[in-house]
Amino acid sequence: MVSNATPLLALDAVVLDSETTGLDPAKARIVEIGAVRLAGGRILPESSFRSLVKPGEPIPAAVAQIHGIDDAKVASAPSFTEVWPQLSAFVGDAVWIGHAIGFDLAILKRECERADLAWVRPRILDTRLLAQVAEPNFADYTLENLAAWLDVELSDRHSALGDATTTARIFRALVPKLREGGIRTFGEATQICRTLIDVLDEQHRVGWVEAIEPPARVDTERTLRRIDSFPYRHRVGDVMRHPPEFIAANVAARDALARMMRERISSLFVCPAGAGTGLPRASEAGIVTERDLLRALADQGAEALDRPVDGIMSLPLATVRADAFVYRAIGRMSRLEVRHLGVVDEFGHLVGAISARDLLRLRAGEAISLGDEIVGAEDAHDLAVAWAKLPHVAGSLIAEGVSGRNIAAVISNELCALTRAAAMIAERRMQKEGLGGLPCPYAFAVLGSGGRGESLLALDQDNALVFSQGTPDGIEDRWFEAFARHVADILHEVGVPYCKGGVMARNPQWRGSVAIWQARIANWISRSRPQDLLSVDIFFDLRPVHGDPALGTALWRDGFAAARGNFGFAKLLAEAAGAVAPGIGLFGGFKTDNGRINLKKAGLFGVVTAARALAVCHHVLERSTRARLAGITALELSGGSDLDALTEAQDVFLDLIVAQQIEDIECGLPATNAVAVKRLSRRDRDRLRFALEAVRHIDTLTHDLLFVD
Repeated sequence: MVSNATPLLALDAVVLDSETTGLDPAKARIVEIGAVRLAGGRILPESSFRSLVKPGEPIPAAVAQIHGIDDAKVASAPSFTEVWPQLSAFVGDAVWIGHAIGFDLAILKRECERADLAWVRPRILDTRLLAQVAEPNFADYTLENLAAWLDVELSDRHSALGDATTTARIFRALVPKLREGGIRTFGEATQICRTLIDVLDEQHRVGWVEAIEPPARVDTERTLRRIDSFPYRHRVGDVMRHPPEFIAANVAARDALARMMRERISSLFVCPAGAGTGLPRASEAGIVTERDLLRALADQGAEALDRPVDGIMSLPLATVRADAFVYRAIGRMSRLEVRHLGVVDEFGHLVGAISARDLLRLRAGEAISLGDEIVGAEDAHDLAVAWAKLPHVAGSLIAEGVSGRNIAAVISNELCALTRAAAMIAERRMQKEGLGGLPCPYAFAVLGSGGRGESLLALDQDNALVFSQGTPDGIEDRWFEAFARHVADILHEVGVPYCKGGVMARNPQWRGSVAIWQARIANWISRSRPQDLLSVDIFFDLRPVHGDPALGTALWRDGFAAARGNFGFAKLLAEAAGAVAPGIGLFGGFKTDNGRINLKKAGLFGVVTAARALAVCHHVLERSTRARLAGITALELSGGSDLDALTEAQDVFLDLIVAQQIEDIECGLPATNAVAVKRLSRRDRDRLRFALEAVRHIDTLTHDLLFVD
């Protein structure tokens, strides 16, 4: 189902056009209808609809000269009453797209009224309006002019199916133009078209159906389905079976079966030959399950039990990270059609096991597929379709009472997965372009809120890349620059915009070899002015998401080690991030702008910055703000109650921001960090006042804890 959060890039829709007996919607009759389907933003020429329609009155000769349809051509055509059910079945509940579609809808509505047929206003996008949004300076927005501007092929002009096909191509060509203007979703496109008041008023005056839905319409997407939130609250590590159970590769199958029965387990990991005593990497291990043994018995008889398990085991071993949410394990089992997963740490070592039996009681509806749809995406379109589900999942979790902190962690997990998938697609693009495979090992990492596990829905790209060897503008660096540009472009296309501050691996200051990064860190530490450290702070949130995680994790640890105990550097880091904007005025009222208060600037930003600076200075090797504050508290430096208050304040800010973002997205507005104070309940206003009071003196608290004896 299309929601206001659905990216235009991934829209499911039907593009429609009609040919008529004239241009007066009060009198004209339909003589031809054509439609073509868009699925996930792609045109499906094989899924189209075309029918002549007998209008029940003569077709004027002047009109027939335009579209080539005269009385003779429609003499044996079906009536509108016969065609309408077929068209309705073809369209279903899809969004309708058309060029100046208000005219076509007015004709269709009038035809339904004449025939006493049911008419329900569909959801609509008008390419004529979208084109004016994308380029407001054209004198005329005809199909011909737009096709020339967008380099789109015209198909069989003035036939219904031909014009529908051309309109579909124009819509696809408009999507990147709109994206550059910040218009990415169905809701945002609808909302921006409402600003074209003069055009809409003119269309209304001549009797067209309004091409934009009335804003007061209550859409079914706003009644969020309730889902079981357990899989979004708990990590795989919380429910996995551990320690993992291993068996040597040369052990007989009958002994493996006996052990499973004795220990009441359904699988064993198979150790590779010559494995040491430590936990093996998942890439080196296999798995033998009850079903594998039963299948071998069915195929080979009793002698199968005498075979070693490495002849029966399954390879490769499907895995999931221990720090992933449970919904990812459910989705992965469903996609791969397996009942057992190995659980791995960030370095790929097996640390546990999880089975379908373990997850039997966990259900979370269709939203479970979100994570693995991202993992299984083949291109940017597939990623956009999967990513579009995220606001709905977040809204459903709000309805279930899940905290903003947990919702932010889910969003961050999917941002990391999205970045990983974009990197994999980028690697394939590099191969396809003849640029060869990886020149050396590397790690691609997310920074900022994504690295901390605290992303909300108003996000952009913050990423970095470290590779094992190479020099600036050397062979390796040039390869990774092209690769990182692909990643950035894919993420931007899917719905994660370019970072306005340029914190992306495509830029040289956020890309480099291990040696370059180490020199870069040393240079940061030696700086003496806060303006020299702009954007440096989010490096300390670095989380590897693709490639060799050891490279990224080692670099992150190197940064903490270099800054350990350097109070001056930590202070400059905090100052470079900027001051907290006060959220409470002189007389105790909320300081708002147009009724809203930006809770990132007025609160969240200060908590994150303080926790990061303190963690860097006192060597608290954590990424999340909550864990950093807990780590500082554990050092017993003083200010424990103040730090607890900051943790509670962050909870409040996250709760209120994510709820506002969901509401705005449902209304077709871009997600922001500004919360409308009037919509808050009395309880939430009290919580907000407490949270803003907690951060009022955060600069003093940070200074005191940085320089504590």
